[in-house]
Amino acid sequence: MTDTDPLLKMLDAEPSEDDAEPGYLLQEQAGFLLRQAQQRHVAIFTSLIGELTPPQFAALAKLAEVGDTSQNQLGTLIAMDAATIKGVIDRLKARGLVAVAKDEGDKRRLMVRLTGEGRTALAGLLPRARQISQETLAPLTDKEAQQFIRLLARIC
Repeated sequence: MTDTDPLLKMLDAEPSEDDAEPGYLLQEQAGFLLRQAQQRHVAIFTSLIGELTPPQFAALAKLAEVGDTSQNQLGTLIAMDAATIKGVIDRLKARGLVAVAKDEGDKRRLMVRLTGEGRTALAGLLPRARQISQETLAPLTDKEAQQFIRLLARIC
């Protein structure tokens, strides 16, 4: 690029008020607000369930709900890619909360199941998980909270 390159001139230029899109306020944007809400929720989660990460808890809760399932299917069910769910399962396995075995019908597939220790741990965590949801939604009325959950589900 040369000194006369329009891109360089644009990047070096001081921003002016005319550069901002009229009416665009970051604090009114869905992505920004969702990220702030997520940060608040994770802080509440960490204060009440510090021994697991939200993805680890999600994996345990979904396994309790659906029963034994493949590692890839579990990832799909809790919205995690294959690499992420593998790490989550590896850490849960190291703690004795899940067991992993090759599928009898397809040796390439890894099946995941809750262990007795995992079921016991989850049973102790569920009341705290309910409290996390309540605290996350506390600024809303009950009706607003129900509507918010319905609207989030529509987005997802």
